[in-house]
Order: sequence, then structure tokens, then C-alpha cells
Amino acid sequence: QVQLVESGGGLVQAGGSLRLSCAASGRTFSSYAMGWFRQAPGKEREFVAAIRSGGNTYYADSVKGRFTISRDNAKNTVYLQMNSLKPEDTAVYYCGAGLSGILTIGRYYDYWGQGTQVTVSS
Repeated sequence: QVQLVESGGGLVQAGGSLRLSCAASGRTFSSYAMGWFRQAPGKEREFVAAIRSGGNTYYADSVKGRFTISRDNAKNTVYLQMNSLKPEDTAVYYCGAGLSGILTIGRYYDYWGQGTQVTVSS
């Protein structure tokens, strides 16, 4: 069992930055691929970024070059550094943990956090 708790969301002006954190319980954190997804009002949850246990990273085209995912296995934490934020980045951001190896589709993740709100004003 893995429990995930996101933090770091908030209100920021366009062009600003935020760093999201996702703290995981459990001793097997390093074995899991970790992903960030987001869901805007009236829209489906969409893939943002993911990182494999070995450190390979993947990004949605919409955030490539602006967002960076990283993990600290000693702290059981995954991060999402978000720079050059745009109003269209406004959403609830969720982190997930999975073992399936499929990183861009939410249903292949085994555990989810409760989400953290990110609001970008224009």
C-alpha cells in the first residue's frame, strides 16, 4: 500500500513558478514509476509528466521545456517544478504511483493522491 500526499499548489501570476511535491509512504517508493496528471474544470484528467524508477522522464508536449519532474528516493518524494506558467495550466494536479510501466494513461496507475489546486491568473 502506498499513500500519496501532494502539496505546493496555489495562486500565481502568468509567467510565475511553482514547485509541487508528492510525498509517499511505504518502503517500496523507489520501485514505482511516478506521474503527475491534471484536471481542469469540465475536462478529463490529462497526463503532465512522469518519471521511471530508473530516472527516465517523460512530458506532455504542452509542458515540455517549462516543467521538470524529479524524484528523491531517500525522501520518498517526487517533485514537479513548473516555470513560465500559463492560465491554461490552471487545474487540480494529482500524483500517481504505478508499476505497470505505462506512464501516460491514468488507469494504469495503482495509487493516487488527493490533488492540489494550481491557479494561474492572467
